[in-house]
Amino acid sequence: MLRSTFAAALAATLSLSAPALAQDTALTPALDTTEAANAQAQQIPLTVNFNVNEDLENILLLDLSSGERVAIRLMPEWAPNHVERIKTLARQGFYNGNPFHRVIDGFMAQTGDPTGTGQGGSPLPDMEEEFNFLPHVRGTVSMARAQSEDSANSQFFIVFYPRFALDRNYTNFGRVISNMAAVDAVNRGEPPSDPTRILQASIAADGLPQAMPQAVQPAERITLDMLNAPTGE
Repeated sequence: MLRSTFAAALAATLSLSAPALAQDTALTPALDTTEAANAQAQQIPLTVNFNVNEDLENILLLDLSSGERVAIRLMPEWAPNHVERIKTLARQGFYNGNPFHRVIDGFMAQTGDPTGTGQGGSPLPDMEEEFNFLPHVRGTVSMARAQSEDSANSQFFIVFYPRFALDRNYTNFGRVISNMAAVDAVNRGEPPSDPTRILQASIAADGLPQAMPQAVQPAERITLDMLNAPTGE
């Protein structure tokens, strides 16, 4: 009697072991993914240097038509190819005059298309994605793309508020480190009726002076007689 009871208990134990083993095997891909993410996290800096006087080679300056200058910390450790593309285009003057063509309140401001339609880009080839685990928080600068993951070219956007759904889907390559208020003030619209523009994009190490908006010239020439004319009072 005891022998049969022991045999039954052993059979029950074995019958429970097989499903448990199958579950452990099913978790293996998730564990491998977690381990890979942890290894990546150990190699990538999680913090951003907000000192505008350090590492000037990796600071992008945007001089806006509002008369403001915005500083962006570029992070080659996060996305080396995307950072190099931004530097190349800035030094070529590609971004000069580009509008913020898609600005959604509570979401982001997008620029980098000289046509202002959202369909344009640079003559350079599209890039392969460099998605990373860094979160899209306020001030994040990330690369825009089409449906294909490998379609980023020149357009980028700046996030107003955290948007974690963008993580691992868009290449996060930098952060605003000075004058986020100027980004907050960019004119809204898709496209805006009076878009805020990048007058000049430059790399801080190059030392270019800030580009300022030009005064609007009056349609009619103002003469001394006009200034001295009676007011009619």
